Order: sequence, then C-alpha cells, then structure tokens
Amino acid sequence: MENLSVNHLLGIKYLNRKDIDLIFKTSDNFKKIINQPIKKVPSLRDVTIANLFFENSTRTKLSFEIAEKRLSADVLNFSSAASSVKKGETLLDTVNNILAMKVDMVVMRHPNPGASVFLSRNIDASIINAGDGTHEHPTQALLDAYSIREKFGEINSKKIVIIGDILHSRVALSNIFCLKMLGANVSVCGPMTLMPKYLKDLGVNYFANLKDALNWCDIANVLRIQLERQDVKLFPSLREYANTYGINKNILENLNDEITIMHPGPINRGVELTSDVADSSHSLILDQVENGVAIRMAVLYLLANKLN
Repeated sequence: MENLSVNHLLGIKYLNRKDIDLIFKTSDNFKKIINQPIKKVPSLRDVTIANLFFENSTRTKLSFEIAEKRLSADVLNFSSAASSVKKGETLLDTVNNILAMKVDMVVMRHPNPGASVFLSRNIDASIINAGDGTHEHPTQALLDAYSIREKFGEINSKKIVIIGDILHSRVALSNIFCLKMLGANVSVCGPMTLMPKYLKDLGVNYFANLKDALNWCDIANVLRIQLERQDVKLFPSLREYANTYGINKNILENLNDEITIMHPGPINRGVELTSDVADSSHSLILDQVENGVAIRMAVLYLLANKLN
C-alpha cells in the first residue's frame, strides 16, 4: 500500500506532488462512501484523536469531527475557552496531559504560526495542522484544489486568482503552495496594504484592479478581511473595500467569460461577496464544504497508517 512521505500534516510545503495525488485518490474513495446510505467505515477503530482548538472554528472543527466519526475513531474535543489554558497552562503541558490519556493523533488550530511544527518536535503523536495563525491551513488548500480538480478534471494550466486579505491569510499561503505544485497559474488581487512583502518570492502575479483579475482568471478564490488580525487600519472602511474589491452579480455578468467562485468561509456577505454571487451557479462554496470531509478522512486515514 502507498504511504505518505510525512508522519504529520504541518503544511503544504512539507508535502510533495506524490503525497497530494495519493490524498486525492484516497479522497475519491471516501467521497463515494460518504454519499452512501451507510457512511461509516471501521478504518480508524481503536485510534484516539484529540481536536485541540485554541481559536474559533465552525467548518474546520465540524468537518474534522465528522471525518473522524465516519472512520470510527474515538474523538476528544478540546476548546481553550473552557480549559486550564485560561489559568496559564502552556501548550506543551496541555498536550502532554492529553497524551497521558493515550491519544494517537492531534488535530490542532492555534493562533501562533509554527505551533504545530513545535508540537511535532516535542511529542510522540501524529499532528495535523488545522490552521496556525497566519502561516498555513493545509487541509483547506487540499480541499480547494480537490474541488477544482473535481469540476474541471485537472488543475494544470488553470488560471486562479486569490482575492482579498493575502497578508493575514493562512488559506492564501497554503493555496499558493498547493496550486503551484499542481501546475496552476496563480495570481493575487487586493489592496497593496493587504499584500505580504515576500509576494515576489511566492512566484505569483499581482492585480491591483479587480475586473482585470476576474477577466484573466478561470477561478476566483475570495477571502474574507481578517479584522481580528489587523493591529492598524490597512484600508479606509469595509464599505470602500466592498466598492473596490467586492464581487456582485453585475460584475460577473459583464466579464468576458464565465468564471467559478470559491470561498473558504466564513463569508462576510455584502463585503467580499454579495448573496446573489455566493448562492449562484458560479459558486463552488458548498462543494468545498462537502469535499472537506472526504479530504480530512483521507488525511486521517493515511497518517493513521503510519502510526507505530
């Protein structure tokens, strides 16, 4: 049986093309299973997984939890808001206490970039990064790429623009790594104040003008503005942002060609997307959510196969 080249999923940059192809192939099988009347398989019976979320989450947390339960794993859910973290307990102490309960795998979201890498070097369990600050969100990038592959048959040579708050977005970084590895042409679009300084190092093009970006692309992956990560004001107002970079039905109808719209969620309706775009036939947003379960089942299954 084929195996991943890694023991943890810490970020897309630690994977190779063969790993991504294996995750997609495994996801194809799990997608068939989750669309059957009996959705549960015993693949991870007797494997215990702890979901550690030090930041708020809806889709990612629920998606991982349902993926784990579909695989028959034993699941522990941890939220820092109601834990001893509030009393000053360190990340390492928290995790070591949970591991003392004989946990095999840890799915973690944390506000600090590199938290999952730190954990993988200090504890004896398989780590899956569910988002670490502004660094990476590998399963989101995998499900986005998988959704594109499902709709178009391939990703190679597709023109994909990522629009919005690139500076603070772990989704943008993981998507750029993943899509470029799969042969896509990737560009970004948004206010210059929301672009990282290392943009040229990522090998992507930059569009300042939204309509130019949309006329260039096949797929637009639209990100929300992460106000919670902005220490200073980086643009005048949400209204002005929406007027300059928000996508509405009128803009889509006046493009040269039809495009596909994606969004990792949560959507700020009326800011980056209007409802008539988010809920339209152009949108892959709910397909992304469904594919997220299959991708996470595949990642959990493949990493569990590498447990000693």
